[in-house]
This record gives sequence, structure tokens and C-alpha cells, in this order.
Amino acid sequence: MIGSDLNPAETTLFTEHLTIEPLQSTHAAALFPHFCDTTLYTYIPQQAPISVTSLAERYQRLANRASPDGSQIWLNWAVRITDKDEYIGYAQATVEADGQAMLAYFVFTPYQRRGYAVEMCTEIRDCLFSAFAARSVYALIDTRNQASIALVEKLGFQREALLPNADYFKDANSDEYRYRYAKTT
Repeated sequence: MIGSDLNPAETTLFTEHLTIEPLQSTHAAALFPHFCDTTLYTYIPQQAPISVTSLAERYQRLANRASPDGSQIWLNWAVRITDKDEYIGYAQATVEADGQAMLAYFVFTPYQRRGYAVEMCTEIRDCLFSAFAARSVYALIDTRNQASIALVEKLGFQREALLPNADYFKDANSDEYRYRYAKTT
């Protein structure tokens, strides 16, 4: 839950098992070893960061929590198990001027299939509605990524489009599904 007396982008979120911390450059050292796992990049056009320093520099650029033109809110979180200093993932959301928010997430390999993704994404999705007045939340998912598709469907997202040839990476075209969750009144 978000404290009403704090800036929502700077507020730590809590679930039953997780602490979802606003991302800082100081998170780079703890997250870097996990981001070196190349299996995390099977369905996305990114590559692993080259160093802790480069990752910290990237996180520092994201620290202002807004796009350079101010039209988008950039939210990024490091996610850890609450009673441990053990990071299990990373999440990000972009809140657009029209009230739509895009959600993206990583759950590091040792923590997959334990329910953490559902817990993390549910809290962040709900935060986007309550603290940032999002009208809807969407996710773009490679059509081959069955685990991510199952996750968003479990969270109640509805498939609304197939985007053929949405990207080209790792010597192949990537089709994507666009999933949307609209808040019910």
C-alpha cells in the first residue's frame, strides 16, 4: 500500500512476501549478477548489462522518474523478499499522458514459479490505478513467452491484439501480443 503523505514514485510497496523498492543506482550491485543470466533475454531485444558501473549509470538516469520531455512517468523497482536481503526481480512501468500504463517485469531465474511474479505485478498494477490514476495497464509480450502470457492472463489481463513483426532481434522476427487490464468501476 502507498502512504498518502509521500510522493508515490518514491514510496516503497509491500506485499505479503515482498518489498518493492523504488530503484536507485545503489541497487546495481545486488541486481547485476542476476541480470547476467542470459536466459532472461530470450524473448526481449535487450542484452545483459556489461558491468555494475554501467547498470548503476543507467539507474541513475532513471532516478528522476520522468521522461526528458515530462510527458511520461517512469517507475522502476527492485523487488526483494521482505525478511531477507535477497532480490528476486525488477519491475518497471511507464505512465503515459493519456492515462495508459505499460508494465514490464523480470523475475530472476532462481525465483521463478514461486508466485512472486503474481504478487509483485498485482501490487504494481493496483498502485498504477490508485496512485497514478491509470485508466488501463498493458503489457507487450513475445508470442513465444508462454510463462509471461500465463502470468498476465492469471492477473486478468485480456489479449487485445497480435502485433506481427513487432521487433527483430537475435536474428529473428518477434511477434507480440498486447494484453490490457482495464480497471472495473
